[in-house]
This record gives sequence, structure tokens and C-alpha cells, in this order.
Amino acid sequence: MSVGLPAAGQRRRLALSGVRGAVAKGRDFTRQALRDWGWDGTETAEDTLLLVSELLTNASLHAGGCRELVITGGGKMLRIEVCDGSTALPHRNPAPRRGVPGGHGLHIVERLSDRWGADIVPGGKVVWAEIEAARLVSGDTTTRQ
Repeated sequence: MSVGLPAAGQRRRLALSGVRGAVAKGRDFTRQALRDWGWDGTETAEDTLLLVSELLTNASLHAGGCRELVITGGGKMLRIEVCDGSTALPHRNPAPRRGVPGGHGLHIVERLSDRWGADIVPGGKVVWAEIEAARLVSGDTTTRQ
């Protein structure tokens, strides 16, 4: 196994139902996974932590709370999944106002990830984002969108 490339399909799960401080716990959990996989210490790793924060915050504010955070690393991709109990799909605020809090979360997710989306699952949905492993190794913060 090469440094920076965890074995295909390494997956970590963090249960968050009813947990206080879910965003901070999710960031710590993700930070540790990135460290273990050799993907820490770059600007892209910091962007990944912000991405996790945005996804968890959106679930807390708009979907009744987070149920689970799943981080999958392997091969060419890091995938972040936030599971919640709502079937309402997320939608970007078409024109968030500069300098005004709120309404920027999905713009941030779109900007920091290489791909993102949402899938309806039994009992709710999963909002996911992916970052190419090469960016985590190199620290390149540019995306391929």
C-alpha cells in the first residue's frame, strides 16, 4: 500500500444520532481518518474538514439532525456521506447575499468537492461529497468541476 492511498474501500462510520456537538465530533473523526491514511497536513485536508462541517451543519439545521457520518477512502477517491432522517433533497440558494450569514453551505460544498449529490435511502437521505485522492496527496485545492 502506498502512502496516501488507503486500501480500496476502507470505511469508517460515526454514529451521531442524539450526539451533542456533532459537527466538532465529525471534524475530529475525519481529521483522524485523514491522518491515519496519510492525507493530512495539506490545504486540501483542511478543505475536507470544512466540507464535513458544512454537510453536518446542513443536516443539523435543515434535516432534523445527523444520524451518521461515513468516510470512505480508497484508490482514487475520498467519499464523505452524511445520513439524516429527512427525504427532502438539499437545494442551493441561488443567490446568497455577500456578508450575510446563511445560505452559503451548498455553494461551499460545491466549490470544495470534486463531486457532490444526495440520494434518498430508506428512512431518509445521504448527502455525499467526493474529493480525488490525488488532491489530498498533493494539497492541490483546485477542483475539476
